[in-house]
Amino acid sequence: MTELNIAVLGAGIVGLTTVLELKKEFRNATIDIIADKFYDETTSFVAAGIFRPPTGDFGVNENVTRMWIKNSYSYWDNLKSSSDAEQLGAKEVCGYIFSKEYPHIVRNKYLESLVPLYRQATDEELKMCPGEWKYGSYFSTLLIDPTKYLKWALNKAKNSDINIIKKKLESFSEIDRKYDILVNCTGFGGKILCGDSSIVPLRGQICKVRAPWIQNFFYGDNDTYIIPSFDNVTLGGCRQYDSYNTEVSILDYQAIRSRCENLLPSLKKAELISHRVGLRPHRIPLRMEKEYCNVKGAKIKIVHNYGHGGYGVTTAPGTALNAIQLVKEMLSERSKL
Repeated sequence: MTELNIAVLGAGIVGLTTVLELKKEFRNATIDIIADKFYDETTSFVAAGIFRPPTGDFGVNENVTRMWIKNSYSYWDNLKSSSDAEQLGAKEVCGYIFSKEYPHIVRNKYLESLVPLYRQATDEELKMCPGEWKYGSYFSTLLIDPTKYLKWALNKAKNSDINIIKKKLESFSEIDRKYDILVNCTGFGGKILCGDSSIVPLRGQICKVRAPWIQNFFYGDNDTYIIPSFDNVTLGGCRQYDSYNTEVSILDYQAIRSRCENLLPSLKKAELISHRVGLRPHRIPLRMEKEYCNVKGAKIKIVHNYGHGGYGVTTAPGTALNAIQLVKEMLSERSKL
């Protein structure tokens, strides 16, 4: 039997999770991961890492979206219970979401059916934070610290004989033709690589502060969130549609601090550790499909798995497993070549 050669494009949380799962499925295959950005250069590094799906569909329909979220939660929950949990940065967290505006803001149809606890906040809990909150929920979920997970996953890939190739790709014609199939996890890079006008940058900015007394996460209106991790607390945030600005904005930082400190006044004494900015690869629906592509007379097989927006941590495992199913299908579709 001819040796199987696979290349995964992209080394964010989607790409690394996909490559590790591919190695489990195709143990004897030669697998490479090709990317121009790794670890702290990726958008994934900026993420707070909390498992909280959007309330709307980002797959082609609700059933697909629900499958991705369910499979992702199970995947992360298993890692949270493993011996590597602390090293890869997975743990359970609890906290609140409040709103002054609409009751539906504090509900999540996907999360409520998965997590052990999701309930309405009590009147006393609504008064915990200044602001005269009208609606609230208290729930448990998972946190995967991307700064830990990206490092763990990359080391695991290297130890699993996956080849790491640092290379910037702007065309599929730049890729060695030795590969039997490509898995495209390039995130925002898919805009140029695939000429995909459906993908739009959704700029995000957060800051990390030192506030060890914060044990619960808090969400408020206007994209305000406070999320404790292992050794810092993330304050956010913003969602700036079609913005390509990767520089730190002091105005955004001041607005974030003000909103978060209004929600939790004790944060006024929190020491700033760092700023982080990233361009979320926003695409509705997320691109999960097979493509037979003719490149300079050569026919190549591609599975696309990109466009996760701000939900890469929440959906990476579920979409990785879906992509692997498509890889298996393409490898069996000899007639189309």
